Amino acid sequence: MTPQVFESLKVPINLSWGEAAILLNDTAQGVLLAVDSTGSLIRTFTDGDMRRALLQSVPVTTLLADLPGRDTPIYVRDTATPSEIQALIAQHGISHVPVVDDSGRLVDLITTRDLSQRIWLSSPHLGDEESVFVEEAFRTNWIAPLGPHVDAFERELATHVGVGHAAALSSGTAAIHLGLLLLGVQPGDTVFCSSLTFVASCNPILYCNALPVFIDSEPDTWNMSPRALERAFEAARRENRLPRCVILVNLYGQSADMEALLPICERYNVPVLEDAAESLGARYKGRASGSFGQLAVYSFNGNKIITTSGGGMLVSDDAKLIARARKLSTQAREVAPHYEHEEVGFNYRMSNVLAGIGRGQLRVLDERVRQRRRVFERYQQALADIPFLRWMPEPKGCLSTRWLTCFTLEGEGATAQCRALMRLMERHSIEVRPVWKPMHLQPLFRNAPYFPHADGVDVSRQLFETGLCLPSGSNLSEAQQDRVIAHLRRVLTSSLDTRALA
Repeated sequence: MTPQVFESLKVPINLSWGEAAILLNDTAQGVLLAVDSTGSLIRTFTDGDMRRALLQSVPVTTLLADLPGRDTPIYVRDTATPSEIQALIAQHGISHVPVVDDSGRLVDLITTRDLSQRIWLSSPHLGDEESVFVEEAFRTNWIAPLGPHVDAFERELATHVGVGHAAALSSGTAAIHLGLLLLGVQPGDTVFCSSLTFVASCNPILYCNALPVFIDSEPDTWNMSPRALERAFEAARRENRLPRCVILVNLYGQSADMEALLPICERYNVPVLEDAAESLGARYKGRASGSFGQLAVYSFNGNKIITTSGGGMLVSDDAKLIARARKLSTQAREVAPHYEHEEVGFNYRMSNVLAGIGRGQLRVLDERVRQRRRVFERYQQALADIPFLRWMPEPKGCLSTRWLTCFTLEGEGATAQCRALMRLMERHSIEVRPVWKPMHLQPLFRNAPYFPHADGVDVSRQLFETGLCLPSGSNLSEAQQDRVIAHLRRVLTSSLDTRALA
């Protein structure tokens, strides 16, 4: 239900039920919300109330305030959780739940229709070709790990991103783990890693019994800050403890500033593992995201721009590294007629069936990028008049996929406003999430060193506290996006009025 529809359902309590019946028919929502002069909810008026009034021969001039029926309306507070709302609906068999604030003022209306039509942040978007490859895998009975689709998917993706070699794996996390091992990370080593990221970027550091050191973001890209990285290297040099490698994350479909970051790593002769899990399809000054590190990883999780339901890819121009990744990912089996093992291996390979899905998805990657960018552009245009809203930047020379459309709010109360926005969206079954909580703020890594962008300037913390990610799927319909935009405008323009008065 859009805010406009919600406003049309509010009626004064001194309205006659005959007039209310006409409005009930005109609005066609099955409910009216009767409020007093302060906006407090007094009662609801439904089709059932109208039928009872007719059966009891109640004069049509009778005011809603005097109409027989429930003395206290069923409602929830604006702090109610979705599960509490669902429980109330089930308990009373109702299809509309008014929402009131602490003073009893009507602020929202939840419908079962909204709850049944959830809008996801980034849902899988399958096309027409995936089933052809999957059916071929079934027809040939080649559904186990490895197979012709795996080989083809590796070749096709490597060609698409302009990298020499690729190994298809069970997840992006597995790819990062193998990448760290291939770069020689050992117990006790340190690894520099972007702080503003998903935990899968740095959990594999712990798999290796190594120690993470987190690097802040910069405002211009939201990715790793060259200034913070430089200071981290200077501190490591003084301690004679250079990192074994740097995990450089490309966030939300946006490449990091490679021209600023890579020379720093090269100066200290430390290799880069490029985490392009969220940025397949992005470009930086003409080159594909994921083509800059000694190794790079992509993810094909269900929420990514293309998906194999679960899976990842490790890529490199170094053929020997990828050959070793393939060996380690298949239990490190030696060449022998029997099962011979000289080192620890892993069950990390992708199945032939999932690789078939990936081949079909790869064929529509460029179109998926265009679709997500169009989603971002519609948000940008629809909310262009909100002066305190800032979209995730796209620096000159970069092409972001806009895997997720993200923004921050500026000014006093921005954090509280973000949380209020999330609560409202969740009430209406719209998935909106905060920007990643930085790793240096996670309990798991409470003792890990952290280098901020500048003294007293913690960019990633600020992005987390004031940033949100909107539904951004390439299969998001315009009607769904209009629903999201309507609720965004409802909260943001209300805040705009409040700020103007202040």
